[in-house]
Amino acid sequence: MAERRRGSGRGRSGLGLYGAAAAVLAGLESGEGSLKTLVYGSSFQNPRLLFALVSETLRYSDVLDSILGAAGLLRIEKKLQPQLAKVLVYDLLFGKGMCGGGRGKALVLKHRARLQAELARLKVQKKVSRNEDLLPPLGAEDAPRVPRYVRVNTLKTHLDDVVDYFKRQHYSYQGKAGSMEEVSSLSGKKFFLDPHIPELLIFPPQTDFHDNQLYVAGHIILQDKASCLPAFLLNPPPGSHVIDACAAPGNKTSHLAAILKNKGRIFAFDLDAKRLATMSTMLMRAGATCYQLAHQDFLATDPRDSKYSQVKYILLDPSCSGSGMTNRLPVEENAPLPERLQALAGFQRKMLAHALNFPSLQRLVYSTCSVHQEESEDVVQDVLQQQGKDFRLVKILPSWLHRGVGAFAEAKCCLRASPKETLTDGFFVAVLERRRAGASEESSTAELPETENSTGGDACPVPKKRMKQARSAL
Repeated sequence: MAERRRGSGRGRSGLGLYGAAAAVLAGLESGEGSLKTLVYGSSFQNPRLLFALVSETLRYSDVLDSILGAAGLLRIEKKLQPQLAKVLVYDLLFGKGMCGGGRGKALVLKHRARLQAELARLKVQKKVSRNEDLLPPLGAEDAPRVPRYVRVNTLKTHLDDVVDYFKRQHYSYQGKAGSMEEVSSLSGKKFFLDPHIPELLIFPPQTDFHDNQLYVAGHIILQDKASCLPAFLLNPPPGSHVIDACAAPGNKTSHLAAILKNKGRIFAFDLDAKRLATMSTMLMRAGATCYQLAHQDFLATDPRDSKYSQVKYILLDPSCSGSGMTNRLPVEENAPLPERLQALAGFQRKMLAHALNFPSLQRLVYSTCSVHQEESEDVVQDVLQQQGKDFRLVKILPSWLHRGVGAFAEAKCCLRASPKETLTDGFFVAVLERRRAGASEESSTAELPETENSTGGDACPVPKKRMKQARSAL
């Protein structure tokens, strides 16, 4: 069953949705960006609906290719764009049926009987009765079962209230997850509390909450666990001034607002006006009030501007290859051209170096949804070599086993996430803190209340609060 639903306020007509979805598929195939980047960078006014349609089309991509090939649709209808055909046929056969008008729909409907016959024939050939059974097994090595993560929005509700709500919906609460095995075997209507991120619930893969009243009201946020790590690890206290340097689509911004309890100020930057408008709507629905949107290039901001004189915390999640995202087209996007990686890494280094120039900055989180060392450890290493006298890496969540890679001596201070290792999207996170003025690295380390010594004495320091939170880690 498709995850997407036809709700009110879709705001589309004709082929608006299908044309936008076809454009996103074409962009993925040509390596223009990640699914999230392309969706939220489009002109379609309902990005969540667009994201859901493209994600489901990608999920059935191999099945659709088989049906389109067997039916000869693209051979017969030469004017039908391949990506548009795939989206339309997905909605015809696996979605809720095509809505709206347009020539593409008319061309596909001419072959409805043949397409339905090819679907039936494929089911007979595979010896299955349900559409979902045509998909690859979720437990396969090359298809990790990434759960549905649900962040409770504490700006509007409380964890206990949300847990009680799902219990009333006949879900069975299993308490805090104690192992990867427990999470990977999650099924049916059972759910866990995440062991790392407070107020994060874990449901079985493909659980759909887009029509749930808590989601519609902004009481829960559908956000992958890895995407929750940056704001959680930045951990600005209420009242702080924070910069979210690459804020859209805004999930991390709303997470920061919740951590701040709407007390303080978040300067949220993004160059794309449409992405900012979408983010503003999402933040309003989430009940965030402490943010100030900035439609400008973060690199063009003056760190000495008095407006930012109290900024002690920066979250930097710059544009990247998106190679860690699990909901992307299975093509060679996970191995982008070296030239593209080099260009992205150059941009990321500029962003990180600029962020470290803010005079009151005390802590910065640098993150990417990339699996590539060039965009992650290498960027941190290069910038620290330039400004390492002022900042140092902090080892975060020391019991998190999936650490940074490469020859960089401090890479183990960083963490990585991946579908196979952590049952999340692929991600990289590093936390940099300013050294105390006039203090050596050794004395800075000694002043912290607790350190992680299990790695042989070469570990970076970690605050006691984080140590306590990490002890229940997976």
